[in-house]
Amino acid sequence: MELIRTGIKDKKRIVIKVGTSTLTHSTGSLNLRIMDKLAMVLSDIKKNDTEIILVTSGSITAGVSKLGLNERPKSVKERQAAASVGQCELMFTYDKLFSQYGQMVSQILLTRAITDNDLYRNNIINTFETLLTYGVIPIVNENDTVAVDELVYGDNDTLSAVTAKLVKADMLIILSDIDGFYDKNPQLNENAKLVPVVEEITLEIENSAGDSQSLVGTGGMSTKISAAKIAVNAGIDMVICNGKHPESLYDILEGKQVGTIFRGKKVKSI
Repeated sequence: MELIRTGIKDKKRIVIKVGTSTLTHSTGSLNLRIMDKLAMVLSDIKKNDTEIILVTSGSITAGVSKLGLNERPKSVKERQAAASVGQCELMFTYDKLFSQYGQMVSQILLTRAITDNDLYRNNIINTFETLLTYGVIPIVNENDTVAVDELVYGDNDTLSAVTAKLVKADMLIILSDIDGFYDKNPQLNENAKLVPVVEEITLEIENSAGDSQSLVGTGGMSTKISAAKIAVNAGIDMVICNGKHPESLYDILEGKQVGTIFRGKKVKSI
């Protein structure tokens, strides 16, 4: 792979977001093989003096599977109940898998009500900083059990960008069900080309980001572009790549061409 991304090796604090389509089988049950690979790779990267924060989806889908429901619930109370069950399953699995690689993890559940409140936001930043000092990998999810429509992010792409901004991350990596950002919808256009580097998010790029570029979960490509705008405006590089191969994270951090990188803007220090 060609080395085209300078400065990537200097990234010391990284937020990684993994989506429902990566974490689960088509049946809705957790994909243990992918989760195990992810736990191994992140634990290994962590050992190279890199701070990791994982933003995860999948709680509602895991809950739906464990409860034996035939479909994702439509009512808020049923989705919240599924999230409550699924969050236990998700964190139990993460804790077990990371533990076998000697890595501690913690759980942080966020809502917009927390991140938009000055006092709560400062408290959560302090919690992140303390956990990272202790060598823990915080695992973040939206608190679907208590959140209501007016106070939710609604997709973990946005949540991951907000988290990256909160902790002043050097990079955000979104593991998705697609190889990166394409100039056209690859499901509808055989000649669609992967865009390796985006220096500026133009109106053309936003218009190209149809949700159908991404296959499963609450977030499509448009939510990833929205997340990229938050990240790059905060001076944070963001990468979209395929989550089915967690080992590709090594290549990204070595500056090799994987997926699409959105260049963070240079932010002036105050």
